[in-house]
Amino acid sequence: MTCLIIDDNPIARTTISHLAGQVTDMDVICEYSNAMDAYNYLQTNTVDLLLLDIEMPGMSGLELTRNLKDKDVLIIFTTSKKEYAVEAFELNVADYLVKPVKPGRFLQAVGKAREILDSKKEDVRFTNDEFIFVRDSSIVRRLRLDDILYAEAMGDYVKFYTSQKIYAIHGTMKSAEEKLPLSKFIRVHRSYIVALSKIDTLQEGGLVVGGQFLPVADAYRKSLNSRMNIF
Repeated sequence: MTCLIIDDNPIARTTISHLAGQVTDMDVICEYSNAMDAYNYLQTNTVDLLLLDIEMPGMSGLELTRNLKDKDVLIIFTTSKKEYAVEAFELNVADYLVKPVKPGRFLQAVGKAREILDSKKEDVRFTNDEFIFVRDSSIVRRLRLDDILYAEAMGDYVKFYTSQKIYAIHGTMKSAEEKLPLSKFIRVHRSYIVALSKIDTLQEGGLVVGGQFLPVADAYRKSLNSRMNIF
């Protein structure tokens, strides 16, 4: 997994570089003290991942991310500020780390990025109301819609959860919502679509599917209650 480290603080760059150096499949190609130099590099070069600070002189990390929308690169923000989290995730970044970055949390974020990269081997095709076909390398696997518990947005990918496996497919939640049959699935949050038949319980603030608690946004609660015939 090739990556760039972009941070105006040399101590922070050293810390992140040290963490990355302990992960066997991570290769730090270059370190930059400002976003503009990284932007220029990425115009003619490709990497898998950016470990990116937000508050920097000149172009911020958020601005760099917006200017890389046409680039196939994953981004993990590394910042001392918590208040940018909502805006960051709206940009579909892989993860958001708050400094000082702990090793365990760093590995968790890298794991998310690795999962997305691995999923690039997969593609998905919706055929009817019964199945989707997932391409994994040269093999096309049939997945029953009835086996899907829920879908989750993660960066530029949608993860389909079953009881046996997770499929991460390149695409948007809007596309998934349009293609999944309304008779079987419902949007409950900007990041989640659930299978109606797989909902175990409803509770304040969310629901449980397959033993996993998922949030329900206020904007979707009335529609969900109606579909569940809740009095």
